[in-house]
Amino acid sequence: MKLRHVIDSQQFTVPLLMELFDRSRQMERVASRGGTLDYQNKIMASLYYQPSTRTRFAFESAMHRLGGRVLSTEQARFFSSEIEGECLEDTIRIIEGFCDVIVLRHCEAGGAGRAAAVSNIPIINAGDGAGGQHPTQALLDLYTIFRERRSLDGLNIAIVGELDRGRTARSLAYLLSKFERVRLFLVSPPELQMKRDILEDLQMHHLWYAVETELHKLISMLDVVYLTQIRPGRMADSQRRKYAIDAEVLKSMKPDAIILHPLPRTIELDKSVDNDPRALYFRQATNGLYVRMALLTMLLEPS
Repeated sequence: MKLRHVIDSQQFTVPLLMELFDRSRQMERVASRGGTLDYQNKIMASLYYQPSTRTRFAFESAMHRLGGRVLSTEQARFFSSEIEGECLEDTIRIIEGFCDVIVLRHCEAGGAGRAAAVSNIPIINAGDGAGGQHPTQALLDLYTIFRERRSLDGLNIAIVGELDRGRTARSLAYLLSKFERVRLFLVSPPELQMKRDILEDLQMHHLWYAVETELHKLISMLDVVYLTQIRPGRMADSQRRKYAIDAEVLKSMKPDAIILHPLPRTIELDKSVDNDPRALYFRQATNGLYVRMALLTMLLEPS
């Protein structure tokens, strides 16, 4: 199934997700032997208008593992012609002449869609704005769950933290809405709860969900806990800790539960959790390499 761009989670059907996950498993084997030269004639442009470490390095490593080459800029908002007023669309039209695929992190929600509307080469959304989307993060999150649990059937999954502006949380919720037997708990302070557009999508797809304000009362029944940051400026530390996992909280969790986090973390995920076998967030980050390798092959293969 040919991909044109990767802009949002909604574009992925369940068959396309399964194809991506099969290919991601293949990429694990490719990476384990040091990579391939299959894409040595391809160039990826890494265009970031906001800082990034994990996502940028994962994509650039993915392209190198495939044998391709990388053009990279970070803080493009200040080090490109946009500082002199050039619009995003013109920047894309210029850069597409230098490469075969563009990975774009933009400061405005919808930026990736604007880029894709004018681009003749694939655009990959590496995160756009506050309250936008981060589809490749959600894809690697879902892949990690499938990799560990083999299925979503009957799982109780909580997405926890700053949900109104959290693009990783929003993108993952969209993906989960494509599956039928998931029970989804959206856990956050009321003022930071998931926006109406996501809730309406969950309702439209008949996904069972509950809006909750307390993590600890749910923790013993959860199969997957997906933690995200609540930024310090939005809530006092004493309140943020109510949505945290530490060694004490671990005692109440199922023995086969898994803990995920898109990282970076602050006080919501204590370092005492790191050595627990249920803590999969570093493995989750590594899975991002394989998923992004798979996406690149799907975008760059001939029609």
